[in-house]
Amino acid sequence: MPRPRKSDETGGLADSAPHYLGHRERLRERFLQAGPDAVTEYELLELVLFRAIPRRDVKPLAKALIAKFGSFSEVVSAPRPRLREIDGLGEAAIAEIKIVQAAAGRLTRGEAKKRTVLSSWSAVLAYCRATMAFAEKEQFSIIFLDKRNQIIADETQQTGTVDHTPVYPREVVKRALELSATALILVHNHPSGDPTPSRADIQMTQQIVEIAKPLGISVPDHIIVGKEGHASLKGLKLI
Repeated sequence: MPRPRKSDETGGLADSAPHYLGHRERLRERFLQAGPDAVTEYELLELVLFRAIPRRDVKPLAKALIAKFGSFSEVVSAPRPRLREIDGLGEAAIAEIKIVQAAAGRLTRGEAKKRTVLSSWSAVLAYCRATMAFAEKEQFSIIFLDKRNQIIADETQQTGTVDHTPVYPREVVKRALELSATALILVHNHPSGDPTPSRADIQMTQQIVEIAKPLGISVPDHIIVGKEGHASLKGLKLI
């Protein structure tokens, strides 16, 4: 009596299984055994796409996404409308990609909130970059701190165009008073990628400092993030 042939994960027969199933198994095993550094950026993206696209070789799609956007981080941070422009990338796959973005934001935010902010600056920078560095429009956010330098809240105050975000210093300080914050870390992104502060960035920051100081609210820093890194106005001695 002939032996039954083993079924594969798609419900077909093992000896007629698509070639990419073996690749998927090997890639997962390498990732689990050797860790994330053992896979390339496009392979990591393949792992994200596996669940959403179970019956297709996703390697060409993953490579196309990296080529289009430049890196894994930029793919994950890309707006949904731009992701929809990619042939073969459906809503289920886009959802998986955006879940990764949300998870990264939650993780880095958690690391920043676990400790006193001013003693875990790297966690704050990681959070800012994860949430804002690859955005296509300027966003202005504020991290509100209590007297122990722990985070009370972090809020996006304004979203603007590709190169401008309107910020109203009195509204910023008003919100700090509402939250009983004693310090503010200002954060915004430069979609151009260059985090160098503009004259408007410097003037706006100085106005917030001037309004906040008499009310007992300090501004430890204004961080500007971009694809090419970050800039600190305090580090540049601009505040």
